[in-house]
Parts: sequence; C-alpha cells; structure tokens
Amino acid sequence: MRTKGLVHIYHGDGKGKTTAAFGLALRALGNGWRVGILQFLKGSPTGEVTALEEIKNVTVRRNSKDFGFFSNMSLRDRQEMTGMQNHNLQLLIEEIKEGKYDMVILDELCAAYNQKSVERNLVKELLELTTGRIELIITGRNPHDDLLSYADYVTQMQQERHPFERGLTARQGIEY
Repeated sequence: MRTKGLVHIYHGDGKGKTTAAFGLALRALGNGWRVGILQFLKGSPTGEVTALEEIKNVTVRRNSKDFGFFSNMSLRDRQEMTGMQNHNLQLLIEEIKEGKYDMVILDELCAAYNQKSVERNLVKELLELTTGRIELIITGRNPHDDLLSYADYVTQMQQERHPFERGLTARQGIEY
C-alpha cells in the first residue's frame, strides 16, 4: 500500500465536494506544501478562488470565461471550453513533471471526464504521473470507473436536504 501520493475522490449529489478539497489544500498549505488546483467547467468568480490566490505556494487555473451549464452550451462553446481545459491540463502536467507541486486538485474532473470535455489520455497521463508521488484530489459527480480504479480514498457526499429545493438560489459566501 502506498503511503505517499494517495488519490482522493470526493463525489456525490451533496454539497461540499469542492469545499472538502479546498479545505485539504489549506491544511497542506499550512504545512508548507505546494498546491496546484485545476477547475473544470468553472469560470465565474468564487470566494474560495479569490482567497486562495492570495496565499503563496498555490496556483489556481480555470476557464477564462464562464460558459454556464454544460447542458445549455452550444457546440461552439463546448469546443472552446474543451480546448481551454485541455490546455490547462497540459500546463499542469508539465508543471508536475518539473516537480512544482506536492498536492494537485482536479475540481469537477468527474463531470468533465464523463462529458468528454477533457482528453481522457491527458487525464490518464496525469494519473500515472502523480500516482505514488503527489497527493491527488478529484471532485465531481458520478466518478467514472477509470478514475475510481486509482483511488485510495472515496468519499460520497449525499444530499439529504438543500435550500434549492425550496427555491432559494446560490448564496455568495456559501455556495460560491
């Protein structure tokens, strides 16, 4: 069993997947680790990204624009977003090869992988590159078996109740 460079997957329909991953990043940063974060499918401003960008030893990459929900995107937007995500993933792979990080977070990779809005061969390259070397955290709904096969930790966040069910929208400082 590996003790260094384990793979975590936080998944499910409940709130808290990104929050848990970013909490782990804060713990690692507090212990002097270098952290790389790549967000898939996200481009709008969020409080956690704004805060993390102020901390040394952390790099956050994400889409340079907000495309909205995948199901509402045009084919052109899907292609543009896929290009951005593959570019960001390739940059991350190069930085990992250079030894830049001790921990890497791939936020919403599960959805991007399932929607094929990221090249699966690049994801596999990253998984092979990090396994046993770098702590890797993956978030999102419905993790593919390809991703689960690498996991040491698998935590499911299950929704039991959410204010959205009562018509409340996302709140700044809580959901973003």
